[in-house]
Amino acid sequence: MPDTDYRLAPIGFLRSALREREGAPKQGSEGAPDAWVEIDAEVAEGLKGIEVGDNVIVITWFHQSQRDVLQTHPRNDDRIPLTGVFATRSPDRPNPLGLHRVMVLEIVGNRLKVGPIEAIDGTPIVDIKPVLSQSADS
Repeated sequence: MPDTDYRLAPIGFLRSALREREGAPKQGSEGAPDAWVEIDAEVAEGLKGIEVGDNVIVITWFHQSQRDVLQTHPRNDDRIPLTGVFATRSPDRPNPLGLHRVMVLEIVGNRLKVGPIEAIDGTPIVDIKPVLSQSADS
């Protein structure tokens, strides 16, 4: 890998009832709870324009992931052949970014209640992006 140094800084943190990686759902649609995205005051004005009912992509940094994993058995199922992490949604990967499509359920100041989301409590939030409509994608 190149020796250029790139830096990411969290813009906030997730507050969730999920406390441990083990036992957390693999995807939000698999029984994950709603949770709060708490955005740091220094960047909170970046939330302007987000409204209750919006679908957004919350980008997280899986801070408990292993960064040296390049192949995995999808869904941790040894019956499935080893697959490169770039062909999976595994949280263990060189840059452990999580992508979570969620709905904004409530907004209180610099906090967004979103859900469902499978990330655990304390997960750093790297960015939030809107889900574009089909017409905006073309």
